[in-house]
Formats: sequence, C-alpha cells, structure tokens
Amino acid sequence: MNMNRKNRNGMKKKESLVGRLFEKIAPKIGATVHVEPEWGVVGQITYKSGRRRYFRWSSLDLNSLGASEIARDKDYANYFMKRMNYPTIEGKTFYSNEWARKIKSDRNVDAAYLYARKLGFPVIIKPNSRSQGNCVSKANTRAEFYKAMSYAFKQDRVVIVQRYVSGKDYRVVVLDDRVISAYERIPLFVVGDGTSTINELLEQKQKSFVKSGRDTIINTNDFRTTTKLKRSGLDMESVLELGAKAFLLDNANLSTGGDSVDVTDVVSECFKELAISITKDMGLRLCGVDLMIDGSIEEEPRKGKHWIIEINSAPGLDHYCTIGKAQEKIVEDLYLEVLKAMEH
Repeated sequence: MNMNRKNRNGMKKKESLVGRLFEKIAPKIGATVHVEPEWGVVGQITYKSGRRRYFRWSSLDLNSLGASEIARDKDYANYFMKRMNYPTIEGKTFYSNEWARKIKSDRNVDAAYLYARKLGFPVIIKPNSRSQGNCVSKANTRAEFYKAMSYAFKQDRVVIVQRYVSGKDYRVVVLDDRVISAYERIPLFVVGDGTSTINELLEQKQKSFVKSGRDTIINTNDFRTTTKLKRSGLDMESVLELGAKAFLLDNANLSTGGDSVDVTDVVSECFKELAISITKDMGLRLCGVDLMIDGSIEEEPRKGKHWIIEINSAPGLDHYCTIGKAQEKIVEDLYLEVLKAMEH
C-alpha cells in the first residue's frame, strides 16, 4: 500500500494509513470520510447517525485526552502501572545537562551514568516521549552509555535509563474488552548468503521493502548498528556464511526495519487478560501493550519472567500493514472494528 502522494504544491507527502483505510472501509457501515487534501494526515468521519469523529495520523477520537497524554509519557505511564502492581521495568528519568541546569536538578547525564552502574550494565536508554523505537539504545560500557545518551537527547530533553531485560518482544493491541491483534516483533536482521557483505544484504533488504510498499528506511550509518556488530566481532563489510543470521539493532520496532510474526490466535488467556486489564486501568479504549516475555506469549505468565515495555495510545500499524497481503487484511479488519467503536 503506497502511502506517498504529492500535495497541491507539488511536494511529496506521506499520507495517513488510517485515513486511506477509513476511506476504503467506511462505506461498509454507511459512514463517509473526508481527508484534508493538502497533507492527507487529518480527517473527519461522518456516521449515518450524524455523529462526527476526527483523526490525525493514528491518533483517533477514541481515547480520552488525559489518558492519551499519560500514555505518551513513558515515565508517567510506568509510574501509574507500577502503582497498580503491573510488572514494569525498573528505570528512572534524567535530563540533558542544559535542562537540568535550567530546572536546577542534579539528575544530569553524569547522575544517569551512576544510576546505570547501580542497575548494572547493560542498560536501555530511550527518549521519554518518543515512539517507534526512535533513539532507543542498549549500552554495555561507559563509552556506549554517553554516546547513547547524547543520541537520545537529540529527540527529547528527558531520557529514561532502564534495567535491561531479555526475551521475546510482543505488541498486543486491545480495543475495549478484547485483543484484536497481537504479533511478535523481531529486530532488524540479515541472513548470510556466503558472498554478500552485511552492507550489501541490507541494501537488498531495503529494496525488498520498497518493492512491497513498505516505507521503512534502513539507516546503514546508525551507530547502534555498528556498535552491535562490533560486539559480535563483525562490521558492515563482513561476509556472513550461508544461513548465518546477524541482528543489527537491539530494539524490535517495525519502523526501524524489524519483522513481525502474527500470534493473535495463540495468545494465552492470561496474557490477553493482562493486556485488557492494563488498557482499562490506564483509562484507554484502544491501546498497544508492548510486552517482553522470557518464554512465549502462548504460555501462562511466570512471575518475574514478563515485563511491560510501554503502552501506546495510538498504535499505528503502517509498517505491519505493508509486510504482506495477510497482514494488510488483518489491519483492515482491525480498523473496521475501530471505526465502529468510535461512533459510541
């Protein structure tokens, strides 16, 4: 599904997947959709009842404003989830040196490093209010830590330092009282053919994204990629043996080149109940609940073996939609349910 067109000024624009899908499926329930024509990112839905709803990108007239704002702030969301005894990941916010001085706080970059040492390396560093894996890094050493903090502060003046937990990464999408989609997220990787360099394999992967209509851009100059390869004794010019797999990022977001495996039909009832409960307790109707599970989402949860990574009140499925025809159909069905729910 190609999401790029030109606006009336001749500039290339990236349209909202939600808008395109709503235009396609709204007639099924007798609704009409008007998308603002210049940029294509906001729109109005008019139902048969006369009720009107609005959207901007993947933000919909479904969740309340207060709950959505809390969900967008990772630290505040973790605070409330932890207070309600959900299994959050231990972490703390720190500020850029400039912002720390301005607000007269001692929680600056050096304080963050001392906290990271207290947690024990490796640690995860992420901007507090960004999504799609933007500037999320894993740091194993002091040098990696300071580089990752500098990188994260390009996106936000507030950064979270978290304990590193490992396992399988899942996104579970909840609408009201049920799970409507769930998939495992796999970090960007390449598979060796015995002759191509890692850089060449990435170029091939990028071409496959373009061919499928997926607009993900792989950044081959990302320091996170070179750092991760270096830990394995590799670089961009290394040639992998036939069938050998190399992971290039630590975060599994589809927006950074990750892949997905649909698991909607095999999620255990306990994990379904957990995701639904989190969504309700955080005051949301539509929510993407990101889980790290040491094990499988098909199994019953084990204490101390699963964690909430974060929640998302506007779980966009743009990249998931372009992985294949099956995923595109899943997303269409999902948004038809969302469209119906928005009327009430």
